[in-house]
Amino acid sequence: MRALTKLRTRRGRLLLWAKYSASSVVATVVSQVAFALCYWFGTPALVATLVAWLAGAIPNYVLNRRYTWGRSGQKLPYTMIVVGSAVTAALVTSVTSHLVQPIESHAWKTLLVTGSYLGTYAVLFIAKFVLFDRLVFAKPVADGAAAEARTPVAT
Repeated sequence: MRALTKLRTRRGRLLLWAKYSASSVVATVVSQVAFALCYWFGTPALVATLVAWLAGAIPNYVLNRRYTWGRSGQKLPYTMIVVGSAVTAALVTSVTSHLVQPIESHAWKTLLVTGSYLGTYAVLFIAKFVLFDRLVFAKPVADGAAAEARTPVAT
């Protein structure tokens, strides 16, 4: 019986991970296209990052809330996580844009800076899952006994 419960829990976590991944792919595609277009047409990396972040944040929140976790999350932790991600991406893309200025090809510059934007979110992908799962969309503890069951006992 315990093995069956463990298997169901593992299957549930894998399904959650798959849904989160699918939601992230949708948001990433929207965000990447927005960033690449903005940067290609001469928008500074910082502004392109903010436009792309906004374009991806909306479907990301809606999909995570409705499809991945199936409930409304806490908005303050969510906002802190996604704004922190956006600030990180803005720093990385701005630095990358500065570093690629000596390159003559605009296409290569766009590719490299857009790649740095994607790379930032790829690195943050797992951290955001953990934070969303533990802070934003965490199931509330039903009673004090359940919380005590998770608290390690000092020996």
